[in-house]
Amino acid sequence: MENVAIFDSPGKGRGLKATKEFWAGDVIFSEPSLSAVVFDSLAERICHSCFRRQEKLQRCGQCKFAHYCDRTCQRAGWAEHKQECAAIKAYGKVPNENIRLVARIMWRLDKEGSVVSDMQLTSLEELEDHIADMQEDELKEFKVDIHNFLDYWPRNSKQHTIDVISHMFGVVNCNGFTVSDQRGLQAVGVGLFPNLCLVNHDCWPNCTVILNHGKIELRSLGKIEEGEELTVAYVDFLNLSEERRRLLKTQYFFDCTCHHCKNGIKDDLKLGGKEEEGVKPSEEQVKEATDYCFQMLEKMDKARLNGDYHEVVKICKECIEKTEPILADTHIYLLRMWSTLSEVQAYLQYFNDAADYARKMVDGYMKLYHPNNAVLGMAAMRAGVTHWQAGLIEVGHGMVCKAYAILMVTHGPTHPITKDLEAMRMQTEMELRMFKQNEYVYHSMREAALKNRPMTMMHEPGSVEEGIKNLFHRRK
Repeated sequence: MENVAIFDSPGKGRGLKATKEFWAGDVIFSEPSLSAVVFDSLAERICHSCFRRQEKLQRCGQCKFAHYCDRTCQRAGWAEHKQECAAIKAYGKVPNENIRLVARIMWRLDKEGSVVSDMQLTSLEELEDHIADMQEDELKEFKVDIHNFLDYWPRNSKQHTIDVISHMFGVVNCNGFTVSDQRGLQAVGVGLFPNLCLVNHDCWPNCTVILNHGKIELRSLGKIEEGEELTVAYVDFLNLSEERRRLLKTQYFFDCTCHHCKNGIKDDLKLGGKEEEGVKPSEEQVKEATDYCFQMLEKMDKARLNGDYHEVVKICKECIEKTEPILADTHIYLLRMWSTLSEVQAYLQYFNDAADYARKMVDGYMKLYHPNNAVLGMAAMRAGVTHWQAGLIEVGHGMVCKAYAILMVTHGPTHPITKDLEAMRMQTEMELRMFKQNEYVYHSMREAALKNRPMTMMHEPGSVEEGIKNLFHRRK
């Protein structure tokens, strides 16, 4: 951890600063989790050791709860699962993910002490728990978890005071970090990374954090000077300043005073009207279109949750037809409509339609996000694949190259997504050369390739970007 140092950040408390200069894509530090658990909802579909998604998993013969790829993963995970396994058997049921994570952390700390490695910069006792800042309804759930934890915690394990247990739940509640599957496309669990807990928030940060081969990596988004504070975004910048500040206050218990929040930077673009030849719609027209779009988004979300994708398409197209002539191409509600429609149309195999909306989405994102934002990179990747599926190889290759350049910074060359993207880039580059030489041969080969579907990215629509936006885990 020689690249960073703890310091008192004005108005924020403890933070981390760089002890040397960094450039875009540099890994400032990496860190394994102190402990991590699979989400309750995915307990039977994700390996509890390596967090890979597998079709067939082997179940622990003792507790019948933990699932593993094979004997190798089961043996690798046994040190952490051993006490959990006996506790689940004795308890007679499986506690929720928060209780399981706190228990795993406490078993490890009881065995190894408060600092488990030379690389750990802070003990968990030193981290904030924000229990005093919790709202009444959140405090009720919090107390229920502690009550259930006390029932679950074995009598033969070291006993702790209520204050110690409460502090640990508070730390997990506001510092948990999402663990993704092997490709980094889906959130599958939650873990605790003590050093990452020291990195403060900024709505326009100089770092990003990504999970790569079981460890988090803090990566630089651009040039960082020696002595500069290291920051990451806890919430998505696509939200308006007021909404970001509300989320940060309710979820992380602080008032954001960053430059972008204080000055409402880009808020005018996010709810703006469309300007054509110097003419803008009236404020009343923009407000009416915005309100209508918001109502349609609620309808669209319901249809999407029900899996009624043809209804989703109908709602989106109706909304876009009415609001696209009025709202700016950076309007956040219109961007959501374009994003959802492109994803659903690709799933329904209407690739030309999907490509058109994906391109609009990326164009809007480029005017709002930091040029090296991971959400922008993932959106460009999706747009590239969609254009390739539609046979629009020139735009498709351009989008894939754009995504590759961004993800080389945010994810790095060894991340599974970047490797997938590199394969896509080579394939689209080869096809683009073929297209320029002989269009007929290209289209014939493309049709054959589509039948094998070598570049399919996902199954049912589930927004790849959402996983990137919500890396910091908070119980809803």
